[in-house]
Amino acid sequence: MVLKTMRCISECSPPPDEIMVHVDGGEEDTAEAVRTEFPHAKVIVSSGNLGPGGARNKMVETAANEYVASFDDDSYPVERDYFARVIVLMETFPDVSILNAAVHHRGEHAKPDEQHASLVSDFSGGACIYRRSAFLTTSGYVPLAMAYGMEEVDLALRMHADGHRIMHTPWLRVFHDTDLGRHADPGVTAASVANIALLTFLRYPVVCWPIGVGQLLKRVKWLLHNGRRRGIVKGLLNVPSHLYGHRVYRSALRATSVHSYLKLRRTPVRMSWEPTTDPSISHRRAD
Repeated sequence: MVLKTMRCISECSPPPDEIMVHVDGGEEDTAEAVRTEFPHAKVIVSSGNLGPGGARNKMVETAANEYVASFDDDSYPVERDYFARVIVLMETFPDVSILNAAVHHRGEHAKPDEQHASLVSDFSGGACIYRRSAFLTTSGYVPLAMAYGMEEVDLALRMHADGHRIMHTPWLRVFHDTDLGRHADPGVTAASVANIALLTFLRYPVVCWPIGVGQLLKRVKWLLHNGRRRGIVKGLLNVPSHLYGHRVYRSALRATSVHSYLKLRRTPVRMSWEPTTDPSISHRRAD
């Protein structure tokens, strides 16, 4: 799947200045396949399992350019001028730290690429663009092998607390070539439960812990309602060891930051934007 993704990215006009691939778990066969078809790609191989967040930390640190577009191994741009649009948006909104694209999955209908944007609380790591200088002011993602419910939310919350802005626009569209069937896996269910507790422990001040408990109960209720019972108990039992194993990352935020973030999640802020009819006006490129 990663080769298909790289082909789609390479076919964009303009293409990115560089393409980077992170190969987790020392999978040399995958790394060699990438090097063979894309000899100019920058391939980073980690012997351990860093997970998606740890991999993105490495790639952003290694990137040569200020704008770093992020994709999963099975997600890629819909429009061929995706990177030209990225440049337009990043230059139009210089105070935005992360751009978030509209995502649709296999079997879903893609919404129109309308030219409007909103400040939002969250983003998708497989369909976003980082302003590298802003990303590097943070400690990056907490490396988790199973990061469901924690990875992007944790980084978004910390960036919000530091005054960074995340902007979503349907003018950037990404196709995620999956039906999300893997989300029903008991291991994913367990991770999604334990990670909500981890987020609360790492970032919420004690006064906000009841909010985290409510979020955890809401997640369990949703899983039960959708027939995903397997993994719930395991996730709850894993909470103590999960928190203890990642205690070094604990750095609680102010209660006002948590409340402000949750308010933005409920009510995104529409941005003022003068639409452009020529997304190729800039010849600079993104990573």
